[in-house]
Amino acid sequence: MSESADGADEQGVRLQKVLASAGVASRRASEALIAAGRVEVDGEIVKTLGTRVDPATAVIKVDGSRITTSEAGQVYLALNKPTGVVSTMNDPEGRPDLTGYVRGRRERLFHVGRLDAETEGLILLTNDGELAHRLAHPSYEVLKTYVAEVPGPVAPSLGRELRAGIELEDGPVRVDSFRVVGRSGTRVMVEVVLHEGRKHIVRRLLESVGHPVKRLVRTHVGPVAMGDLRPGNTRALTKAEVAALYHEVGL
Repeated sequence: MSESADGADEQGVRLQKVLASAGVASRRASEALIAAGRVEVDGEIVKTLGTRVDPATAVIKVDGSRITTSEAGQVYLALNKPTGVVSTMNDPEGRPDLTGYVRGRRERLFHVGRLDAETEGLILLTNDGELAHRLAHPSYEVLKTYVAEVPGPVAPSLGRELRAGIELEDGPVRVDSFRVVGRSGTRVMVEVVLHEGRKHIVRRLLESVGHPVKRLVRTHVGPVAMGDLRPGNTRALTKAEVAALYHEVGL
């Protein structure tokens, strides 16, 4: 971090320009944020207008929430993984893997968590190793949302039962939220929200209560929604989404 006073090092980008480019506020409003002591760079409150930073390395927070900048050279992608694709960047058995959806990129990308081959839906890909680690680590309890197609009918008491906890062969599991979101004949669509990451946890959980899963889609990872992203397509996360992920894991 350097200042633009006479004789000072002119390297870097003015902090108010970085904030404006990140969509935090206009440049004038960003100057007001800095003057009010609401901006932190690398753990220090900055109040000096004209302070220059390196967007590729500086950790910048506004009101305690980290921001991300387009200059940082980091990649944050959402992928709607189709069925039949394994959640690895290089499958030794030669099965379709995630590499096919980011071919041509020079960055080394990490996938956040896993989905089994039969499960489709949202996977995050990034070259931000610390963020990927924290999002996947169980201690941060990042919520994941799934929509499952199961045979009905579903008893009204099932949500209460799942929130209270079910004992599986590898230990108890409870959901954070459960609701029925649709019905079609004998099929029922249910939404399951949980912070568990054990293998096949949603499938095993629902089968244990008499509702084997016919189709399973992950729709959210923490605050990031898959939305209308088509299977096999990727999109860049917005700066607001990346900032929300930082906040989710305390970065």
